[in-house]
Amino acid sequence: MALIKKLDPSATKKAHWFSGEIETEDGRVQRELKETCELPAHIAIIMDGNGRWARLKGKTRIEGHAAGVSSVRDVVEASIQLGIPYLTLFTFSTENWKRPEKEVSALMQLIVRILGRETRALHDNNVRLNVIGNTALLPEKVRTVLENTIELTKNNSRLVLNIALSYSGKWDITQACATIARDVKTGLLDPNAVTEQLIESRLSTASMPDPELIIRTSGEFRISNFMIWQSAYSEIYFTNTYWPDFRRAQLYEAIRDYQGRERRFGQTSDQIRKTVEHHTEALTRLKENAR
Repeated sequence: MALIKKLDPSATKKAHWFSGEIETEDGRVQRELKETCELPAHIAIIMDGNGRWARLKGKTRIEGHAAGVSSVRDVVEASIQLGIPYLTLFTFSTENWKRPEKEVSALMQLIVRILGRETRALHDNNVRLNVIGNTALLPEKVRTVLENTIELTKNNSRLVLNIALSYSGKWDITQACATIARDVKTGLLDPNAVTEQLIESRLSTASMPDPELIIRTSGEFRISNFMIWQSAYSEIYFTNTYWPDFRRAQLYEAIRDYQGRERRFGQTSDQIRKTVEHHTEALTRLKENAR
């Protein structure tokens, strides 16, 4: 089964014999989310619970990981339809290398198989694949498939599908600091010029905005060494749903929760209210002057 089908703009509608067209329930929910409040520009998901899901179903852990592919498919499709620009999926952490060799090997094979089957669908849907993490640790076959997919989709712009593979937040900060230290040592950089902005420019996510919404599945209440720097002001949503059972309905719930939060960035609620009022008044004056 394909990861994502070729998406048609009319996919959220269906013909109705009485009055021409009527929106499907999914299409109605998507439109409601778009109209209610601003959508997050970057959603990151810690996909957790494959093993526990498999145990409850009497299946192997490998079967649990394979079942999670359907969740990836649905979430990617829904993100495209909603117009989310960036979607990051925490697929394999640096700590996951400590897992049994058989499980790690099966996961690597699963990645190769999925990408080999889905690359064309990603490209046809204008999705750009990006990978963050210490990819030097990956098997050569995995790196080759990733490189081919990244090259094919590099000019796509509908959605950046960011795969965190052999990734950890500590690794990301460490490698960023290492590049800065090398530049200082060689005289290319003044130590006094090291700023937050400089460090951010050396992170693996330098080309994208920080995630505004991080979703963690399976009932765990931690971020597990994921995007430590980038999550400084992320809204974090926890759900008890195991990843293989996570679908667009659960994604919509997380987005609704995000839309109901007040993002203050260190300011007070009163300051945020006054800023919104100021912007509203300015916009009103612009509209009046344009008449």
